[in-house]
Amino acid sequence: MTDLSPEHASTLARLLAQVAAASAAEDLRAIAREALEKGGVVAELLASIPSLPPGERKGAGQAANRIKSELEAAIDAKKCALEDEALSASRKVEGFDPSLRAPRVERGALHPITQVVRELEDLFTSMGFEVLDGPEIELDWYNFEALNIPRDHPARDMQDTFRCDTAGELVLRTHTSPVQVRAMEKRKPPIRAIAPGKVFRQETTDASHEHTFHQMEGLVVDEDVSVGHLIHAMKTLLRGVFGRDIEVRLRPGYFPFVEPGFELDARCPFCKSGCSVCKQSTWIELLPCGMVHENVLRAGGIDPAKYSGFAFGLGLSRLVMLRYGIDDVRHLLSGDARFLRQFHRIG
Repeated sequence: MTDLSPEHASTLARLLAQVAAASAAEDLRAIAREALEKGGVVAELLASIPSLPPGERKGAGQAANRIKSELEAAIDAKKCALEDEALSASRKVEGFDPSLRAPRVERGALHPITQVVRELEDLFTSMGFEVLDGPEIELDWYNFEALNIPRDHPARDMQDTFRCDTAGELVLRTHTSPVQVRAMEKRKPPIRAIAPGKVFRQETTDASHEHTFHQMEGLVVDEDVSVGHLIHAMKTLLRGVFGRDIEVRLRPGYFPFVEPGFELDARCPFCKSGCSVCKQSTWIELLPCGMVHENVLRAGGIDPAKYSGFAFGLGLSRLVMLRYGIDDVRHLLSGDARFLRQFHRIG
């Protein structure tokens, strides 16, 4: 071990004495700052090496390293000793009983949305679909233009869309449909894909509306795809989710990115004659779907003369409400542990 000069030995002894006298962790942190951090004793010693005669530089470097290593070891040992003392003191407090069981660690659980998403991913992958993801901060092109949504469409208004820049080129995606175009750009038919994720709209919150909610986009593109394939896939989806056939209706609906377009509604599970969740209609809008518009196919680099496809946007938040009998969508993102404990399932 390198011998220290009288000056360096005195410095090390002084610092070690301070460590030995420390009575709290903060005292040890102060000593470390004084000695080891920028501007400290060790740093100054190392900084002085270039100005020393060549024959003294090696010894000075070894002395700095010795001071540092011995001081760090002393600080670690003192820290452990202080922790042991604190533990011993806590055990001497009146009422301490070492035979008592440790406090129960509360078990975590998957959020109900996560549970349903995983089940849907298993269902669709068994049908030959792949699971895709897309950015939540999206380009206007993918969120609107490529989906055949014109400039005068209401969804482009500030009161409907969260915009992230003054030029209006970046938005918080209002649906998961942009993943359709991104999938078609990167893949060649046949395409079978789903894309679950969060979406954002400037909604007035109530029992059935929230500014942040979850959807799952689905896309199939191949030769000779028809409405019949769409209906079969949707029936398979709902049967897999609910484990039974539920009453649904398919009605015409307008969506710029599909033609023809449909609305798949499910009978409200909370009422028979109307409630706040179904807006007194006894039906809950669940799943918009339809045949992919030829303009959207072209935007994704797909020839509509050769290929066709269908798409759907599943409202995951509403599906979870139906699945678990939740009567207010705001519960899902509330972070209330009392609500989440009802879905205490691991896996």
